[in-house]
Order: sequence, then C-alpha cells, then structure tokens
Amino acid sequence: MTENKITPTKEIKRIAVFTSGGDAPGMNAAVRAIVRNAVHNDLHIYGIMRGYEGMIDGNIRRLETTDVSNIIHRGGTILKTARSQRFLTPEGRKKAYENLIDNDIDALIAIGGNGTFTGAVKFMEEYPNVPILGLPGTIDNDLYGTDFTIGFDTAVNTSVQAVDKIRDTADSHNRLFFVEVMGRHSGYIALHTGIGGGAGGVLIPEEETTIDDLVRLLKRGAKRAKLFSIVIVAEGNHMGTVYDIAKKVEEQIDIYDDIKVTVIGHLQRGGSPSSFDRVLASILGFSAVEALLQGKTGMMVGIKNNSIHYTPFHEAITRRKSLNKDLLRMSHILAQ
Repeated sequence: MTENKITPTKEIKRIAVFTSGGDAPGMNAAVRAIVRNAVHNDLHIYGIMRGYEGMIDGNIRRLETTDVSNIIHRGGTILKTARSQRFLTPEGRKKAYENLIDNDIDALIAIGGNGTFTGAVKFMEEYPNVPILGLPGTIDNDLYGTDFTIGFDTAVNTSVQAVDKIRDTADSHNRLFFVEVMGRHSGYIALHTGIGGGAGGVLIPEEETTIDDLVRLLKRGAKRAKLFSIVIVAEGNHMGTVYDIAKKVEEQIDIYDDIKVTVIGHLQRGGSPSSFDRVLASILGFSAVEALLQGKTGMMVGIKNNSIHYTPFHEAITRRKSLNKDLLRMSHILAQ
C-alpha cells in the first residue's frame, strides 16, 4: 500500500508545535497527530515547551514518534502551557523570533484559543516570513469558524457526570441545586450540560434572564410535584455569581427543603479526553500539517459540517460565534 505524501508549495523542513493558554483535553491527541504526520512527510518536528514563554526562552526540543506514544488518552498537555505577558511586548516577540531562526524553524502550529491566536496575529504582522496555523484548543467552544473546539466535548461530559451525581442527592433531600460551569463569555458548556443533564433551567451569557423569570420557571416545575431541581449557571451569566443567584432565589421561594451551590470549576479542564475529542484533535492536527505544506498560513483549522474548514485568525477571534437558537429554545421546553 502506497501512502501519499504532500509536495510542499514552499520549502518547509522544520515545523514547531506549541500549546498556549488554558489546557484542554485532547491537546495531546493533536500533538500526536501533528508529530506523526510531520514525520510521515519527512519533516523535522519540534515541540516548544510552555507556549509563547518557551518560545521566548528558547525551550525548544526535537520530537520523534516515540515521544508521542501512549499520550492520546492523557489530559493536559505534554508540551505544558502558560500565559505570557512578555510576548505582549515587541521585545518579547523579537526574542521569540530569534529563537525560531536559531533553530531553523520554518513554520508554527499553535494549539489554543482566543489569546493564542491574537498573539499569532501580532507575531505574523511583524514576522510574516513564518507561516502559522492554529488549532482550536479551548473547552469553551467559543471560536468562530468551527463547530467544535478541542476539549469541549470532554468538559461537557465531565459536567454532566457531576450533575448526574448531584441529582441523586437533590432528589433524596428535595433540594434545589445551582451548578456553576465554566463559560465567562460563552454558554456552550452550560447549554449542553443543561440538556444532557436534564436540568430545570440554564443561565448563560447570551441570554438576558431575570430572577423573576427563574422563579417563575421553578414554581412551574413545583406545580407538577417536582420537589427538586437543578439549574446550570454559566460563570459569565448576567445575574451575578452563582451564590448571589441562589440567595436571591431563596428570598422568593420556599418550595424546597434546602438550596445548595456546587461549582465544578477546573475539573472540567482535566481528565482523559472523550473519544470525540481524540478523533477531532487527531483530524485537526493531521490536517494542519498538510495545510502548511500546501501553503496555507494565518488561519485556524476547524471543522464545519464534518468537513475541514479554514478561518483567518482575525475572523476566528473577532467574529462572535452564535449559539444554536433552536437548541436554546429546546432546552427551555425540556426544562418545564
């Protein structure tokens, strides 16, 4: 069986990959796919440790296929990650560029979210001779140009599993639980967790909801002899902290024996990636190598309608990704 190799449109011999910003389950699967497809295409592949910080410090090392063995199931990132204040300065970016040149790096693949791609845009403005492609690695699923981001599915599964456990104690004690999930600017995790966990309500940044709206919803459930409920709260909702919301609701209703708050927090970022995230990350990582060899640069490699889709960095970070309105409407109906 003959395995086709890509003939590059420009001379690319050495690619470096790094992970930046918040970690997301599936990043390791993406790194694995990048390394193995790069080696398949006779490229030298390097890993930059700790994102832009490692680029500035020159923390760059050669990767072989054996370095990415037995990592597809691991959470976090073997390349580590960091948020770099130094990369925000021209001096920091200049040092990073010099280190890439010293290591004969021809192109970069960045795995991260909004901040990672913002840094890539600035770097390319100053050093356009270094092609860069990005993979959407963020649990928030908030990047325009891709249906799903690496880590989102795992984060939702983690949240739903937590809600399933909370449901047991809520039912046993006739309690109302407010469960906070991540999502400062995006309600994707909250919406999918609410539907998957059978929640009695969802509070998200994309929708203006009042305490009165929420109280009416809970009272409607109580009329059906529903003596416990779970409300999923995205951390970026418009009504305040999950503790503030719980206190305000407690002042207006007395239909539950008790009201409790659970913050899932960074549990959503950790753990073994789901099979969906492993496959998604592998497809995107594999495609990024081939896209570089085909001459693409300044783009995020995403997936739309089950097909690879390329979105310029500027659009990915500036255009707002809209929630599925039909899904939101459905969540309200199913919560009744």
